[in-house]
Amino acid sequence: MNRSNHWDLIISPQKKLFTLRLNELIYYRDLIFLFVKRDFITQYKQTILGPIWIVLQPLLTSFVLTIVFGYIAKIESGAPTILFMMAGVTVWNFFADCVTKTSETFIANQNLFGKVYFPRMVVPISIILTNQIKFFIQFGLFILFYFYFVIFVGLGSSIEFSPQILLLPFLILLMAGLGLGTGLIIASLTIKYRDLRFLIQFGIQLLMYASPVVYPLKVVPEKYQWILLANPMTSIIETFKYGFFGETVAIFSWLHLAYTSLITLFICLIGVWSFNRVEQSFMDTI
Repeated sequence: MNRSNHWDLIISPQKKLFTLRLNELIYYRDLIFLFVKRDFITQYKQTILGPIWIVLQPLLTSFVLTIVFGYIAKIESGAPTILFMMAGVTVWNFFADCVTKTSETFIANQNLFGKVYFPRMVVPISIILTNQIKFFIQFGLFILFYFYFVIFVGLGSSIEFSPQILLLPFLILLMAGLGLGTGLIIASLTIKYRDLRFLIQFGIQLLMYASPVVYPLKVVPEKYQWILLANPMTSIIETFKYGFFGETVAIFSWLHLAYTSLITLFICLIGVWSFNRVEQSFMDTI
C-alpha cells in the first residue's frame, strides 16, 4: 500500500512556475474568505466612520477633482463633471487598490508565511476579492448619482446607455487581472528591491494622470492619443465611460480592447511566474 494514502494533505515542491494550482485554491476557499473578512476588519478598525469611508473617499476625491479640473481648469467632458469624475475614480480606485495591496503580499505577511503552510496565492486572490466588494459598493454609489442626473436633473437626452455597458463584467475581469498581475510582479521585486515600496504609491498617482480618469481622451490631440492608449487602463476606462455616456464623451474601439486583453494576459502570466519563482525562496531573502 502506498504510504502517502495515510495523509490528508501532502505538501510537495512546486515545479511548474506558470501554474495557479487552482485545485489548492479551491481546497483553501474557506481561508480565502477568512482573509477577505480579516482585510475588511483591519482596514477600518479603530476608525470613527468605519466602512463609510468606502463611499466617502471616492465622493470627496470626485468633488475635489470636479472643482480643480471642471471649474478651474474648465475641461469639458460632455457629461456632468461630478458624474464624469465619479466614473473615472470608481474604475481607477479598483485597479490602484489591487496593485498597491497585492504588491505588499510578501512584506505584509512574512510572519504568517514563516509559520504555517498554505498556498501563498491565497493572499493576493483574497485581496482582489476584497477590492471587488469595495468596487461594487462604489459602483452602486455611481449608479445612484447617474440615475439622479437622468431622472431628476433631466439629462436623459444628453447622456445615455450604450450596448458596450454589457462589457462591464469583462472590464471588471480585465481590471482584476491587470491589478493582480502587476501587483504580483511588484511583490516579487520588492523582496530584493525595497525601494519599490515607496515608489509604488507615487507611480500609481502619476499613472492616473497618464490615464483618461479626470479628462476625456478626446481632448488629447489625435496624434498623441496613441501614447495614452499604450496604457492598458485607457481602453478600460474609455469603454466604461462609453457604456454610460455614449460617444459624445468617450472613444470605444474593439482593437484597443483586444490590445488591453492581450497585455493583461501577458502581465498575468509574468506575474504568476515571478510570484511562484520568488515564493520558493523568499523566506531566505527577507
